[in-house]
Amino acid sequence: MDLLANASTTMPDVASWEFWLGVPFRVLLILVIAGVASAAIRLIIRRITRGIERGTRSRVVRKLDAGKAQWVQDAGLARERQVQRAKTVGSVLASVATLAVWAIALLMVISELGFNIAPVVASAGIAGVALSFGAQSLVKDYIAGIFMVAEDQLGIGDVVDLGEASGSVEEVGLRVTQVRDVQGTLWHVRNGEILRVGNSSQGWARAVLDVPLPYDGDLDAMTARLKDSLEDLKNDPEVGASVMGSPEVLGVESLTGESVTVRVTVKTAPSQQWAVSRAMRVKVKKMLDREGLSVPLLNQTVVRGSAGPYGQAAEAGAPGTAPAEPGSADPRSATTGSQGAPERG
Repeated sequence: MDLLANASTTMPDVASWEFWLGVPFRVLLILVIAGVASAAIRLIIRRITRGIERGTRSRVVRKLDAGKAQWVQDAGLARERQVQRAKTVGSVLASVATLAVWAIALLMVISELGFNIAPVVASAGIAGVALSFGAQSLVKDYIAGIFMVAEDQLGIGDVVDLGEASGSVEEVGLRVTQVRDVQGTLWHVRNGEILRVGNSSQGWARAVLDVPLPYDGDLDAMTARLKDSLEDLKNDPEVGASVMGSPEVLGVESLTGESVTVRVTVKTAPSQQWAVSRAMRVKVKKMLDREGLSVPLLNQTVVRGSAGPYGQAAEAGAPGTAPAEPGSADPRSATTGSQGAPERG
């Protein structure tokens, strides 16, 4: 009988406008606002990712033109890669934002239905504090990864220097960047630990070579011959396509009693400066051989002899040593010139 009585009193309430304008209306309003907020956030994230895609830097890539290798600006490959990365970041941000919006909406709906959500909010707050302490490095890595992707600091295939690790980038993630060095070691670097990025694959590079020349030679003539020998670098079958400019002799870099060091630079394609530097050394060596020049050697003095009680060479006349004969060289010592060669009188 009580059940029938409650049903008889509830049905008129359900049929009244006051009932529908109460809790059901507020619940519906919460759901509508959550849907609109979720859609707006997704639209904002989509516009941000489009801005990231448009901000992609062009890469200089190697292409074959009529069977000949050439280095050209190519924004297509970089843009395609950046679009994929931007979509990845956008999907992650959209998922996190949508989850947060609907979680808040669910708590508000539960509160409108008359349930006490204070214990749930308190538990969530405690869990959030514990999670923030335990996963702060993880959050730091993800935030750093998002900015690295947004700013196009590096990409797959780029040659980079990240401080402790340097080499070619094989994978760029939101948390970890993978770099393989010249010895084949694959480094997993957390994005939050990357304080600086040196990218050798954006735009162009420069091969720098310091050439020591004889001190007593004609500097102007030697410099002219050095530059002439490197002018043919563009015709080199191996690295000629990687040379993007003429060699420049910057001048004297250092000066000693044995040599004059001259610095030579050549503008190259990105990540090709090491190969060009090796070819430059070969041409410099051949030029020196043709001109009869040699790289100056540092003068050295080497003293050989039996060590004394405190690690010093024993002197003539010291106890336990035989005096040297007049007119003969001391067999315990020899003064040498350049790298062990006997000095010339």
